[in-house]
Amino acid sequence: MPEPLRRAIHLLVSEAVQHCQEVLRYTEPDQAHDWERMTLYRATDAADTMGMAAMLIAAYCQYTGMSKDRLESYLQLSQQHSRAAGPTDADRAHVAGLLGKEAPAGAEHQGLVRMRHGRGERQAEKAQWPEDDPQKLFTEACLHGLRAKLCDDVDALDSYLPPHVAELARKVAGVLEEPQPAPA
Repeated sequence: MPEPLRRAIHLLVSEAVQHCQEVLRYTEPDQAHDWERMTLYRATDAADTMGMAAMLIAAYCQYTGMSKDRLESYLQLSQQHSRAAGPTDADRAHVAGLLGKEAPAGAEHQGLVRMRHGRGERQAEKAQWPEDDPQKLFTEACLHGLRAKLCDDVDALDSYLPPHVAELARKVAGVLEEPQPAPA
């Protein structure tokens, strides 16, 4: 990968990670008054930023002569879903499962809808127990710790995170060095 492209991709991924951290931040109880708006803004910002990264890489691949079929395969176009269409039946079924409601009518005949409802039910069941998945907790702590270090506001972690996540986020922030300019 050419160095200018690599740096552009790193910048976009860093921006997307910051948006993801803000999604997590706005799920905390002290943000209850504005969580719907801000989680949607930041989740779509993260998705759009990663979309820009993908399109930048795709444009480079196209520039270097990659075939249209191969490029479309790598872009996984069959997975593409436009937000402009709004939530799908599968999305509504997932929410119904999360909330302990019945699957939408006809879901038994639609594999994806049925699967997403079941996933929601399983996630709702897991939500009854303390969050203890080490990988998830570590990822969350890394995002919060990184953002706190970048904003020079490590002390704020205690004001909005559960104590065990705040402690881990503080450790993450504590080992991060100040960014240094790249050698010329």
